[in-house]
Amino acid sequence: MPGSPATPDHPAARKVAYLLIGLYLAVVGGLQNGLLIANLTFVQSNLALTPVEGGWVTVAFNLTNACMSMLLFKARQEFGIQRFVRVAMSALLFANFVQLFDAGYHVELLSRGIAGIAGSCISTLATFYLIQGMPAKAKIVAVLIGIGLGQIAIPLARAISPALLASGDIDHLFQLQFGLSLVAVGLVNILHLPPGETVRSFEKLDLISFPLLTSGIGLLCAFLVQGRIIWWDKPWLGAALAGAILLIGLAFLIEHNRANPMLHTRWMTSGNILAFALTGAMVRVLLSEQNFGATGLLSTVGMVNDQLVTYYWILTLAAFLGSTVSIVRLDPTDLTRPIMVAMGIIAVAALLDTRSGVLTRPANLYWTQALLAFASVYVMASLMMQGILRALSRGPDYIISFIAVFGLSQTIGGLAGVAALSAFHTIRVKAHLMTMGQSLSLSDPAVAQAIGQLAAGQSATLGDAALRQATGASRLVQQVNQQAAIMAFNDVFFVIGCLAGAAFAITFARWAYLRRKGINPLADEMAALQTMMSRNA
Repeated sequence: MPGSPATPDHPAARKVAYLLIGLYLAVVGGLQNGLLIANLTFVQSNLALTPVEGGWVTVAFNLTNACMSMLLFKARQEFGIQRFVRVAMSALLFANFVQLFDAGYHVELLSRGIAGIAGSCISTLATFYLIQGMPAKAKIVAVLIGIGLGQIAIPLARAISPALLASGDIDHLFQLQFGLSLVAVGLVNILHLPPGETVRSFEKLDLISFPLLTSGIGLLCAFLVQGRIIWWDKPWLGAALAGAILLIGLAFLIEHNRANPMLHTRWMTSGNILAFALTGAMVRVLLSEQNFGATGLLSTVGMVNDQLVTYYWILTLAAFLGSTVSIVRLDPTDLTRPIMVAMGIIAVAALLDTRSGVLTRPANLYWTQALLAFASVYVMASLMMQGILRALSRGPDYIISFIAVFGLSQTIGGLAGVAALSAFHTIRVKAHLMTMGQSLSLSDPAVAQAIGQLAAGQSATLGDAALRQATGASRLVQQVNQQAAIMAFNDVFFVIGCLAGAAFAITFARWAYLRRKGINPLADEMAALQTMMSRNA
């Protein structure tokens, strides 16, 4: 397609080189987001940021990462792959270079925004390199490998971060990112991608619709991120949501009536594509059980990053296994089955986690969270294949629409999942505290005994009996708060398990019906693709 590199038959050694570079770039692209997620709290502390300012850092990355893929696709078509490579590498280097200096909050915002662009560029570039290294019949596997490695990078970042921050110096983290980007620049300059075709792609209306869409998505990201930080009753959050709906609606209205639209809104709002987008978003919401639920639970019981290294290495291996199995077992005629299996795995793992308590440790979650990490990557191949087949069967112009649907469903679904679960958790904590508070009274002998025991533990450091008693009461309140938070996390796990169970039942019913009737839901798309390939041959 225009904007993509040609795919000549390379010598075997060069194919291996392309493949290795592609694997490296996929990991580096994923780490742009993974290292931010894993170390956001540490970055906030190092730069003395408030939680709200830390939230804006997250918004900056997600906004550019979600939106720029569409613009960059058209840029590749207009200006060619080599210029795209130069822009991608320049963005990656600049984003990681400025972080080497303690330049403050606003520079960090700029850096993370550029890192979102770089992450999107590098992920695409990694796929192009992987395609060059694959045999002709397996080139679609390159896309799936690129997506899988991007997912694996998140637990990998959490696994390696404690070693980078062991001295308490965040500069080591930034130095690693800059070093990785320097190696990436060197690799793509040693081995260039083959040139490809270019076409005139940009139109004047793009200068109106794209800024409208980007601004709307930015407001939506701000609403989802900041809402869970400052709570949802702030008036400006309602204004942000209303503005997001208005701006995105205007962008879609313009695209709907264009002769040559950037986004094919009629296709994007068709039943199959809406179902695809909702499935992708639902998967991200359900998988928030790991990023918000399990991580929050372990933090509540007192686990710190240094104690979670083995835990995250296990998740990394499970995610890698999920990527491998998804590729090996991929069947274009049965793409509903992986989604069904993933929903079942999520349901079982989440319901098993409802047994968590104060004594829960990472080892107690190895199996369940490994299952979730496996499912999170295993399901991506099927979703990607569905979207790619549906888009390509309509023509290359529909790829941008697919990128928009897939990218936004993943980004917005992930942010919405964390926001919804965070709100639900907060509500359940308050409910449990009210229930437990009704049974706590100083006149209760059990309560008085607990306070006395906690106070006695302070006798070596506090000589004043009244102060010891007050300290004991304070510690009892802390324990009650901790217990309420843990019970609320169990409620979160239960809701996720029920939602995933319902999704599994619906998907299973549809899968069984299609199998019994011998229907391939993508038969028309595959036939259209076969016709295109025959015509091109």
